[in-house]
Amino acid sequence: MSEPTGKPSVDEQTSAAQAPEGQQQGAQTQGETEQAVQQEAPQDEVSVLKAALENAHHEVEKSKEVYLRLAADMENLRRRTQDDVAKAHKYAIESFAESLVPVRDSLEMALAVENQTPEALKDGVAATLRQLEAAFERGKVVVLNPVGEKFDPNRHQAVAMVPGSSVEPAVAPNHVVMVLQKGYLINDRVLRPALVSVAQ
Repeated sequence: MSEPTGKPSVDEQTSAAQAPEGQQQGAQTQGETEQAVQQEAPQDEVSVLKAALENAHHEVEKSKEVYLRLAADMENLRRRTQDDVAKAHKYAIESFAESLVPVRDSLEMALAVENQTPEALKDGVAATLRQLEAAFERGKVVVLNPVGEKFDPNRHQAVAMVPGSSVEPAVAPNHVVMVLQKGYLINDRVLRPALVSVAQ
């Protein structure tokens, strides 16, 4: 039996040398695994970002198509509206003019008749006047004949002031005594004011 010398034996030295090498191999394997995981993680993140970018491009393209279609529709609507407004200005009186044509026809026929009696001429003029009144009604032209009404400077034009007691029945001050020329409205807008005399 040998006494302990305080130095490690050959077997102890061998096992001591082998133990750190195993531990070193384990450490290396673990480090490689972590490095591989770290490399895979960025690749996954890049794939996700690429997919998100591609989706964003698709959405942008869709939005661009929608915008272009809407812009084209708005431009077409603007042009159609411009055309409608131009036609409305150009042909605004077409309906009214159409209703006046028979009035002209009646007047021409009345002048074409030879040796008319005064009664026949009067009847023809009355019939023509009725045609004209019907045309005015269709064209929303309203006659202003404001006798006895309060004077309205927006619809009436005063040409004389007379005492209200000078007419029968008496007229209150600032009221229309007499209409010298009828006025006309078209759709509640003054076409021509009535010429009137007003009570003082």
